[in-house]
Amino acid sequence: MTISRRPLLLGALGALAAPPLVRAQGTSTAWTRDAYLAAMRASGRETTITEANFTAIQARKPAAMRRIETYLKARFNGEADPAVMRAFETLPREYFHWNYEGRSNQAGVAYENDPKPWGLGYGSALSDYLGQAYMTQVCAPKPEHVVLEIGTGSGFQAALLSRCVARQYSIEIINPLGSAVQRIFAPLGYSNVETRVGDGFFGWPEVTGGFDTIIVTCAAQYVPPALIQQLKPGGRLVIPIGQPFRRGQFLYIYTKDEDGRVRSRKDVGVYFIPMTGTMMNRPRPADAPNPEGAPARPAPAPAAAPAQPAG
Repeated sequence: MTISRRPLLLGALGALAAPPLVRAQGTSTAWTRDAYLAAMRASGRETTITEANFTAIQARKPAAMRRIETYLKARFNGEADPAVMRAFETLPREYFHWNYEGRSNQAGVAYENDPKPWGLGYGSALSDYLGQAYMTQVCAPKPEHVVLEIGTGSGFQAALLSRCVARQYSIEIINPLGSAVQRIFAPLGYSNVETRVGDGFFGWPEVTGGFDTIIVTCAAQYVPPALIQQLKPGGRLVIPIGQPFRRGQFLYIYTKDEDGRVRSRKDVGVYFIPMTGTMMNRPRPADAPNPEGAPARPAPAPAAAPAQPAG
């Protein structure tokens, strides 16, 4: 997706069951090279990394955190949500840098100075971390929230939100990717994440009571009606809308009033890979919300940032 005039792509996630073998940063067990290798092994991604390379990755993180804070403050009236910042600080991003199709480790590029998307294989990507920070703060996560993500990808966005909310669900349509990413959460001790392989067009109707927030991390041509139906009164849907592989996509934020009335506002320009499955072969339903026709309040333009091609 391209956020605030810069592109980014978003990702995927997975389910948990077993007790954690190791814990990530911010917990009682230190995040060391040995802990990283143990977590990778437990998630089915056996790899190696030198102590020097692991140390270099950690040394880049403080600068990346400052970059995230500056970015959020520039786009949210001087405020970087402390919960979002804590989640980023806790999450070891290098753990999510992995190409599932090529089974290759990309941890060495984590916390890069020029944030950009990184390929996961199967046509999916790990979004750039500034865009993921923006999307997370737009979701306005709260500790009591139940959240659904459409498009699990790497699992980073789901893991990030899971550090802020009570329960996180995510759906990935690409079977080999979704099945593999399901294994990555338990080794970190993230027990409030549940994922499945399926078509996100239909949401997750089995979750009783619906969702406080639904975040879509792929570009839809229109809003799937099921997502609006599964949104709680007072909830919000964050969704990129536009044509596949074309510029002119925009992030829209839908809210549902307590009386069930749906409103939308147009946010920033984005560039995401397309939502596939039913979205690609079903005409726009008559009851799909129309962002152009819904009551809208234009979002204030964020500070400009150079656009870059997503990939």
